[in-house]
Amino acid sequence: MAKKYKPISLKDIKTCKLKSRKSKVQLDKVGKPFCRGSFSDFLSGLPDILAAKDFKAVVNAIISARKKDRPVILGMGAHPIKVGLSPIIINLIENKMITAVAMNGACIVHDFEMSLIGHTSEDVDIELCRGTFGMAEETGRDLNRAINEGVKKGYGIGKAVGEYILKSKANYKELSIIAAAERLNVPATVHVAVGTDIIHMHPAADGKSIGEGSMKDFRLFSSVVSDLKGGVYINLGSAVIMPEVFLKAIAVTRNLKYDVKNFTTVNMDFIQHYRTRENVLRRPVLSGGKSYALTGHHEIMFPLLAAAVMEKKDETRC
Repeated sequence: MAKKYKPISLKDIKTCKLKSRKSKVQLDKVGKPFCRGSFSDFLSGLPDILAAKDFKAVVNAIISARKKDRPVILGMGAHPIKVGLSPIIINLIENKMITAVAMNGACIVHDFEMSLIGHTSEDVDIELCRGTFGMAEETGRDLNRAINEGVKKGYGIGKAVGEYILKSKANYKELSIIAAAERLNVPATVHVAVGTDIIHMHPAADGKSIGEGSMKDFRLFSSVVSDLKGGVYINLGSAVIMPEVFLKAIAVTRNLKYDVKNFTTVNMDFIQHYRTRENVLRRPVLSGGKSYALTGHHEIMFPLLAAAVMEKKDETRC
């Protein structure tokens, strides 16, 4: 026979005074409406709670790192380029707020096309049905040429493509992140999974050059990561390649006894994925450091972060 239950009595419940209870939300943490004023006024009016608090912490971590001459590394996928963030990223490089850039292979495709003709990102659905997806002649020919010729000079893919665009007659080379890095002598590395990028479908693609160039860049990236103590690593829009590359660079440098700990990691994406959570936010800082997930669309979140960093940079300089 099923056991019968009676409604529990609440008459002996013990209460406490609201004043004595610890609360997470307090007067000094609530937001302030923005009417008019500076961007700094807008930032200071954000609530000091959850994501807004994390956003401010990331800004402060970047400013603190650069004041102490510590690196701020941007690891990125191609989507930030496809949503128009190249000028903002280049501005941060020019102002020495980003000290190294690491890209997946798709980045150089869109970076190159923007520099050459000022537009990129084909309609995959339409072109795939036509049998013409990824078959832009100039993209496949010139990027493979840049890689093949650069690797023969002993370059990694980053320097090879950066130098190629910088020396080219491209009409919009000021929009190239990788050319800006080359111009400013900032480390720029490209990390390729063979078969994932449209230029691998072209006859000029040379697996030996691609592999050798990407390996050179992994070793250069690892050298940059070896100096990350006190710095910041930002993963912007790469769900697989860059989180995996970053974790391996951490493993290599710690195996070689570099003191790679006590740094800040940040993941910026509109979805927080498994690899970014584990390989960017959790595992690398287990032995010391902090991590922050800033979730939102790149075309909104990264310009906000860049503006906040530049505003804070100017304030601290004054």
